Amino acid sequence: MAVADRVPLDFDPPVRGLRALLLGIDDGELANPTPCPEWTVATLLDHLMGLSVAFTQAAHKRFAAETTSAPAPSAQHLSRHWRSRLPVLLEDLATAWKDPAAWTGTSQAGGVTMPAAALGHVAMNELIMHSWDLARGTGQEYFADPRTLEPLIEFLSGGPAEGTPGLFGPVVPVEDEATLLDQALALAGRDARWRPPPRRRAAAA
Repeated sequence: MAVADRVPLDFDPPVRGLRALLLGIDDGELANPTPCPEWTVATLLDHLMGLSVAFTQAAHKRFAAETTSAPAPSAQHLSRHWRSRLPVLLEDLATAWKDPAAWTGTSQAGGVTMPAAALGHVAMNELIMHSWDLARGTGQEYFADPRTLEPLIEFLSGGPAEGTPGLFGPVVPVEDEATLLDQALALAGRDARWRPPPRRRAAAA
C-alpha cells in the first residue's frame, strides 16, 4: 500500500527535492540572501536542521512537558557537517510521518500544541517553502509535486488573510493563472517574484 493511501501527506517527494537542492549549494553561496528577511543561505540551512528534528519528534509525540526556547537560527550555529547530517535528518522526518499514528491526537513543535494532522501540514509547508527559499537564494530551479501542493493549498486557504505570526505571512495577491506552487507561496506570505538583490560592483581603483 502506498504511503499516500495511509496518511494525508507523503513527505518523500519534497524531501527528495530538498536533498537535490543541497547538492547544488557551493560554500561560496552560504552568505547569499534568501526570501526569508535577514536570513542567509547558511541561516536557512541551520533552521532546516532544527525544524527537521522538531517535527520528527512531533510525529513520534516526543516532547518535554516544559520546553525551552531553541536558539534562533544563525549562520554561526550551522554545523560544519551539514552536508552529511541534514539529508539524514530529512529522511528521519519523512519516515516518521509515514506512521498513521503520527497524524492522530495532538502534538507539539516549537512550543506550539495543535492537532497532529495540522502539525503535519505545517511541517510540509516548512519543507516546501524553505526549499523554494533555498532554490531562490542559490539560483536553482525548484519543482514541487502537485499531489503535495493541492492538499497544502487547501490547508493554507483556511488561514487568515493577515497571516499567522511565527507561521505564515500575510497572503500575497496572485494572478488568476498562477501555478500551484505560486498559489501556495502566496498563501504562505511569499512573493514568487522575489529575486536576490543585484550585487554591487567593486569601486574602480
